[in-house]
Amino acid sequence: MIALIDYGAGNLKSVQKAFAHLGEPVTLTADRDVILSADAAILPGVGAFGDAMRSLEERGLPQVIRSFVETGRPFLGICLGLQLLFEASEETPGVKGLGILKGTVRRFPEEIGLKIPHIGFNSVTYRKDSRLFAGLPGEPYYYFVHSYYCFAQDRSVSAAMANYGIDFDAAVEKDNLFAVQFHPEKSGRTGLGTLENFIRAVRTSKEG
Repeated sequence: MIALIDYGAGNLKSVQKAFAHLGEPVTLTADRDVILSADAAILPGVGAFGDAMRSLEERGLPQVIRSFVETGRPFLGICLGLQLLFEASEETPGVKGLGILKGTVRRFPEEIGLKIPHIGFNSVTYRKDSRLFAGLPGEPYYYFVHSYYCFAQDRSVSAAMANYGIDFDAAVEKDNLFAVQFHPEKSGRTGLGTLENFIRAVRTSKEG
């Protein structure tokens, strides 16, 4: 069972629908025991960093998420779900993130001369042999919607990069921890292929 962590995020239904389309239904839940007993977990998200952290805290979920990641079972963060894994964000100074990844989420600088937020399809360049992108075309296009970007302190976790006036991490991967800045559920066939690769990682983990 894959747990889709429910903390009121706006893209819950679209993520749920994408997995159902792939024949892998997910369980929408905020229940600690259900999440911790799941074969895999997904942290979706759109909106503001501070609001999301408050919603997680109100439900007692930050430590649940940290504990799940520590189990080594597959975990996928999507969009804001990637940013929340970091220590902090310029969007909401003073609000701590989950702290699973080192670094601070930054706002795109006005100096790049491009419209903020970054909205639309953007090419992605792989940095390493990532299971999330196995069998997918080189430099694929994914759909992004964000005003803030991640650049992990530990560059070994960066699985793919994108550029929008500045380079940023489009995806991170560390063991069975996966997270993406783009919306795979809104990225057509390539996005579904990324989710299929996550499902394969879940099945491999279960078999192991």
